[in-house]
Amino acid sequence: MSQRTTPPFRADHVGSLLRPRYLLDARDRYARREITSAELRAVEDKAITEVVRLQEEAGIHSITDGEFRRTYFHIDFLEQLGGVQTEAPTTIKKPDGSEELKPPVMRVVDKVKHIKDIQRADFAYLQSQITLGNTAKVSIPSPTMLHFRGGREAISSKAYPELEPDFFEDVARVYGEELHSLYNAGCRYVQLDDTNLAYLCDDKMREAARARGDDPETLPARYASFINRVVAHKPDGLTLAIHLCRGNFKSTWAAQGSYEPVAEALLSSMNVDAYFLEYDDARSGDFRPLRFLPKGKVVVLGLITTKTGRLEDKADLIKRIEEAAQFAPLDQLALSPQCGFSSTVHGNDISVDGEKAKLRLVAEVAKEVWGSL
Repeated sequence: MSQRTTPPFRADHVGSLLRPRYLLDARDRYARREITSAELRAVEDKAITEVVRLQEEAGIHSITDGEFRRTYFHIDFLEQLGGVQTEAPTTIKKPDGSEELKPPVMRVVDKVKHIKDIQRADFAYLQSQITLGNTAKVSIPSPTMLHFRGGREAISSKAYPELEPDFFEDVARVYGEELHSLYNAGCRYVQLDDTNLAYLCDDKMREAARARGDDPETLPARYASFINRVVAHKPDGLTLAIHLCRGNFKSTWAAQGSYEPVAEALLSSMNVDAYFLEYDDARSGDFRPLRFLPKGKVVVLGLITTKTGRLEDKADLIKRIEEAAQFAPLDQLALSPQCGFSSTVHGNDISVDGEKAKLRLVAEVAKEVWGSL
C-alpha cells in the first residue's frame, strides 16, 4: 500500500481537543476582565504547546492547535468577517436532563469582506511548536454556514438583492483571501467544518430547510457549487478537506441518516481533496455512498467515536475499513475519530487520557491496515 506523503494522512483527526482546566479558568478570568488579552494568549500558547506534544506522542502527523483559542468552532471565525453578525448560542435542557446547543443564526448585514487575517497568527504559533516531519492543520467553518441556518431571511436584501451570483461569489472570494493568507504563512492543510450537508441527510432537518423556503433536493448541488467557488480561489499546493459534522456538543448529536441524499453532489461534484465522514455508529448509514468517490480523492473514515471514552476494538475497526473498501479503493481511504473531542469549549464526556488513547488507536490501526501513517 502506498504511503501518503501529503495530507490527509492514513491516521488523521478532525481537530478540536479537550481544553485543560487551567485554560478554561483563564478564559473565565478574561471574561471577567481580570486578565488582559495578552495574558490569556500566553496561557493559550502554553496549552497549545502541550497539546501538540499530546498529538505527536499519540503518533499523529496531522497537528492542530486543538482550537484552543476558540469558544465555538464556527462563531469565533465567522464573526471576524466584515458584514457578518452572530448571536450567542443558547443551551436547551432536554426532558432526559441532557443539554442541547441551539445553534445561532449568522446574519449577513452588509457586503461580506475579508477585513483582516483571521487565522494567520494562530497558525504561525502552531507551526513553531511542531516537530519536523509533521504537518500543521487549520480548521475553519464551512462557508455554507452563512446560508443554511437562516436562509434568505438572514442575508441582507439591501446588501444582496439577489444571492446568485454576488453573495456566493463574495463569500468565496473572502475565503480565498483567508486561504492565501494562510498559504503565504506556510500553511498547506486546511479543513472546512460543515454541518449543513450532513444535516441534509436527516429528514427533520430537510423539512426545516423546506420551511425556510429552501429545497433540500437541490441544496446539496448548490452547496457543492458554493464550495467549488472557494476551491477556485484557493492557492495551488494547498490541501483542502471538508468534514461533515452531525452535531457535537457535550457528547450529543443533532442529525442522523445515510449520506445517500448528498453523496453524489458531495463526492462527485465537489472539488475538495478529502472528506472526513462520520461513521461511528448506525446513525450514519452504510458505506454504499462511497461508490461516488472518484479517483484522486480521499475519504477519511470517522469510525472512532469522540462522544464516549469506550475504546473501540481494533479487529472491529479493521473489519469496518474492509467493508468500506468494497465501495471505494482502500488506497483512497484513511482513518480518524468521527469528530472533534471539543467542538465547543465545553468538551465531550471523555477524559484527556481517553482522548489520547483514541488518537493512539487511530495510529495503530492505520499502520496495521495501510503499513504507514
